[in-house]
Amino acid sequence: MHRKRSGVAALLLLLFPMLGWASEPPSPEDAPSAPPLEPAAREWHYWMRLEATTLALLPRAGVGDDEGFIQIEPTFILDGGPEFGFNLGAPIRFRMWGGNDGGALVRREDWDTLSDWGQLVRGLLLGSDDAPVGVWFGPLEEHKLLSGHLVRRYSNRTNPNYHPAGGIFTGTLGPLYTQAFASDVLGARLVGAEFSLDVEHIFFGQPEKGGRYTLALSAVHDWGRAGGHAPSMTLAHLDAMAIVVARSDLEAHLLAGWGGRPGEGSAWGAVVGGGVDYLTDRFNMRLRLEARRQHGGFRQGFFGADYELARFQAAGPDGVPLADADFPDGYSAFGEAIVEWDAVSYGGPNKHLNVSMGAEVFSWGRADVDGRVAVQLFERCLQVSLKGLAVGAGKPGARYLGAAEVRWRFLGGKLYAMGTGGTLLFPTAEGTLRPGAFASVGLGVDHVR
Repeated sequence: MHRKRSGVAALLLLLFPMLGWASEPPSPEDAPSAPPLEPAAREWHYWMRLEATTLALLPRAGVGDDEGFIQIEPTFILDGGPEFGFNLGAPIRFRMWGGNDGGALVRREDWDTLSDWGQLVRGLLLGSDDAPVGVWFGPLEEHKLLSGHLVRRYSNRTNPNYHPAGGIFTGTLGPLYTQAFASDVLGARLVGAEFSLDVEHIFFGQPEKGGRYTLALSAVHDWGRAGGHAPSMTLAHLDAMAIVVARSDLEAHLLAGWGGRPGEGSAWGAVVGGGVDYLTDRFNMRLRLEARRQHGGFRQGFFGADYELARFQAAGPDGVPLADADFPDGYSAFGEAIVEWDAVSYGGPNKHLNVSMGAEVFSWGRADVDGRVAVQLFERCLQVSLKGLAVGAGKPGARYLGAAEVRWRFLGGKLYAMGTGGTLLFPTAEGTLRPGAFASVGLGVDHVR
C-alpha cells in the first residue's frame, strides 16, 4: 500500500500560509520543478515571495470585535533535492483598527506563546521515505498517522490563534517501519507513533516489495497544555492489513482493527474495510471504505479535522470538551476519496484538479464531512480553492466552517492578485468557541531560480 508520505511532496504541499481555515495548495509557478531522479550533483533551487494584503477579522452572530490589519508576508524556500529543503516565513499583521489588546502595533495573539514562533518554519526536510530515517517540521494539514484510525485528516492550525510547527519522523529498521509525530514541537501537545511490522519479511526474508502483510500498533496522547489548556486524552489501536492486488499502478488492500482507551475497558471500537490506490503520471485516486463499531465513548479518527476546536468544545448541545463528551454506542460507515488530475505529466505535487474529502455517517443519525477542492484554469493563471467542514450534521449543536480563495496570476505569472474569505471559531478563556469571519485581498510577487 502507498502508505509512506513523500517528504518532497509534504514540503511542497505545505509551503503556503494558513489563517485558521484559509489555506491553498501551491501552483507550479511557485515551486521549482523536481530534480532528476539521479542527478550527477546536488542541484539547488530557491524561491522568494512577498505578499501585501489587507485582513479583516469580523464578528459573526453578533459576537466579537471588528479588527483590521495590513498583512506583510515574506517567504524564502531553499530546495536541495529529495532529502533536504526548508521554507521560512510568517505573516506579520499590523493593526489598522479595532482590537482590545491595548493598541499593540502587531496582532498580539499571533506571537503571545512560544508555540506561535513555530510558524516561522513552514517546512524543514531532512532525509526522505526512501532513506532509513526522515524528519520533517512544519504545519500539519490533513495529517494521517499511517493506518489513520486514531489520527486522520488532522490539522494543527484550525485554531486561528495557535500557530505551532509540527514534526514527523519516519524510520525503517529491518521489517519494522515507524512513523511518529508531534503536533507542536515547542509545546506539550499531541504526540503519537505507529509501529508497522512486515510479517512477510519476518517469516520469508526481505521481499522485493515490502509492506504487503503488516501488523501495526499505534498510540496517541494529548498533553493538552499548549494552545490553550484542555483535558488530556490517550488512545491506542491495533491493525492488520493485507494487500490483495499489487500492480505498478494499482494496489488494493483489506484491513481490520481494534482500538480503545487504555485503562478504560468499556471504551473500545472495531473496524473492517479496504482501500484502492490508483496512481499514474497524470491521474491519482485513493479510495477508502470502512465499517466501524464504537462503544463506551471511543471512536476511530478521534484526532480529526475538528479536533483543535473540539478539544475545547465538541460539536453538540452539551458544550463540553471532546474528552468529556458523551458519544453514543453504535455503528458508522466511513469513506474517503483523494483525487488528483493534471493535464501535464511534470512530476510535481500541483494539479489542475485536486479533491480531498472524508465523510462518516453514524447509525444514530449524525454525519461528519470535511473536504477541499482546488482547480487551476487558463494555463494555471487562475486558481480557485474551496474548503468546508460539517461536524454533527443532523443533530443539535452541529458545527459548520468554510473558506474560499481565488488567485489570479499575470505579467508572466510573477505577480498575482488574491482574495480569500471564510468563517472561523476562536477559543475563549472560558473554554467556549466564539464565531467569527475573515476577509482578505492583496497582491503578491515571487521569484524562482
